Amino acid sequence: MPQVAFARQLRRYYGWYTGSFIAFVGLLAVAEQFGLSPSAIGHVFLFATIAIYAGIGVMSRTSDVSEYYVAGRRVPAVFNGMATAADWMSAASFIGLAGTLYFAGFEGLAFVTGWTGGFVLVALLLAPYLRKFGQYTIPDFLGARYEGNFARLVGLAATVLASFVYLVAQIYGVGLITSRFVSVEFEIGLFVGLAGILVCSFLGGMRAVTWTQVAQYVILIIAYLVPVVILSYKVTGIPIPQAVYGSVLSQLSEKEEELLNDPEEEAVRRQFRYRAEAYAAKIAHLPESLAIERRALVERLNELRLHDASAREIALTERALGDLPRTPEEARVAWERERAAALERSRAPPRHAQAHPGNTPEERNIARTNFLALVFVLMVGTAALPHILMRYYTTPGVVAARKSVFWSLFFIFLLYVTAPAYAVFAKWEVYNGLIGSSIADLPAWIASWGKVGMVKIEDINGDGILQLAELILNTDVIVLATPEIAGLPYVVSGLVAAGGLAAALSTADGLLLTISNALSHDFYYKVVNPRASTQRRLVISKSQLLVVAVVAAWVASLRPDNILFMVGLAFSIAAAAFFPALVLGIFWKRANRAGAVTGMLVGLGVTLYYVVRTHPFFGGSMANAWFEINPISSGVFGVPLGFVTIAVVSLLTRPPAQEIQDLVDYVRYPMLPADELVSDPAPEGGAAPATGPAGKLPSG
Repeated sequence: MPQVAFARQLRRYYGWYTGSFIAFVGLLAVAEQFGLSPSAIGHVFLFATIAIYAGIGVMSRTSDVSEYYVAGRRVPAVFNGMATAADWMSAASFIGLAGTLYFAGFEGLAFVTGWTGGFVLVALLLAPYLRKFGQYTIPDFLGARYEGNFARLVGLAATVLASFVYLVAQIYGVGLITSRFVSVEFEIGLFVGLAGILVCSFLGGMRAVTWTQVAQYVILIIAYLVPVVILSYKVTGIPIPQAVYGSVLSQLSEKEEELLNDPEEEAVRRQFRYRAEAYAAKIAHLPESLAIERRALVERLNELRLHDASAREIALTERALGDLPRTPEEARVAWERERAAALERSRAPPRHAQAHPGNTPEERNIARTNFLALVFVLMVGTAALPHILMRYYTTPGVVAARKSVFWSLFFIFLLYVTAPAYAVFAKWEVYNGLIGSSIADLPAWIASWGKVGMVKIEDINGDGILQLAELILNTDVIVLATPEIAGLPYVVSGLVAAGGLAAALSTADGLLLTISNALSHDFYYKVVNPRASTQRRLVISKSQLLVVAVVAAWVASLRPDNILFMVGLAFSIAAAAFFPALVLGIFWKRANRAGAVTGMLVGLGVTLYYVVRTHPFFGGSMANAWFEINPISSGVFGVPLGFVTIAVVSLLTRPPAQEIQDLVDYVRYPMLPADELVSDPAPEGGAAPATGPAGKLPSG
């Protein structure tokens, strides 16, 4: 089918799909008014949307290598932009971004600035050149450009590592959403969502994932906009949150000032400060303090049993004894974590509109440095994420790849320009409707989200009134709970859950496919068995997809750190491992295999070392930080070191072969119509596309 007719047909199909989905939400809203239960609404949203994605996945099944790996290279720019936006706007963007802006205020804009700015780098430095190169994966480019499988295997390892960390975050988001909205255990919710992920990608590969992601984008953007538009109208009378949240922000600033000077709030913060000091004292007196605490609990338990105390008191004491660290080293780690948490709650929260907050010039400088470091890492990481760069292999040609980046940025902009408004309206509702109210009369959503560990309340001063420092909201709960916080109909909550699920599933699909394709194509086919048949390659890819999905779900069931940190770590890994090698590989002929391999290993190694050295999850501490940079921005050290290492080692070793330098010229400069130069791979036998200046890729 001609490309124009194909694009017209897609517009018609997805137009009907969008209208049908809006009508479906409207019918559920009417049904809620007639008594449909919240539980039923949650189940309908979950299973109806997964059924839609599954249907698209089944209809898009294929056994063609080009269709499976790159959707036949015929995805129109607009639809590839929508699919890229869905692939990009993961659970971190949909669930975590507004939450980060809620807590960090101005500082959270680093995510908005970095992520959108990254697509400028993609358009200018990478997407068109990688599309002209052709092939299937990022390790493909590294293997061809840097003469052999050594660079390919390093790229493969970095692809799997960055994508796996990102994937775990998405599956964690899926489990969070399903466990809350269909009332199942978190671990069961993980595997329910996992089934939805697999059915989208298993049968049709990139072809199925692409058309599913377009459908998922429609759902997630509607789900993101509807609650905040309603909330905007409720608070201001104007249903354009992006335009009016500034007036609410000024009122919020007044409320923040009032809470900051509230004597009760200060008293609560002081008590948390005392708790932090108590933990510091216990850490300083280890191991004696641990032995004293254990002895006190044992004596308390014996006393309760002796006096026939209630079963609840005995059970609580037994649990406290069981939870006590077993060794002084375990106690040091656990108590340091508790001390840091208490210290954080003892501080007044930053004002929402304050840039680079801090009580001293040094603290403000540290905040500014971390802001700039995070912007840098997110920009460069965006331009190096394998699952995003792979999407530009699916367009018909180089021009379409450039246009696709523009459409990607436009569709992402619709969400990112709304996220700051989301944070302001949600914070306004919490500060005015929740803080200062009786703990005995808190709304039902507190208990609901408390069951899945996303909301915690501790009445540390025992006055029965909720102070700001006594409330802990997980970053990831802000978007999901906003409809309930604002008292909106439950159908809006179900819609938001469906949107969050779409965001997590779409990115998980792309990541799973990236990992399985890297293992099957770059490792098995390119290294282990270059003579493998098409059927065998696809079988290997699908089996790897299943294995990776199950392992990622198991890791996610351990409930690692919050979604946004995990995603940020993936960006640092991708930035340090790929960006220097890709950019220099395209723009500097002298870059060679020794330089690229050494640069990727050094950049990645330094980044991972810094994360382990500074993040509490790995037993590190910010006391070990360099220039007070947070671990989420660890790539800020790996990227420049990677550039320097590649340059120095390349200059000290022999230059690449002439055919490699000709390949660089071919990729960078137009020679005939570039869109027609790149041919598709043969359907059988796995022949390489004709992408070199002599009609073939360099060997290796």
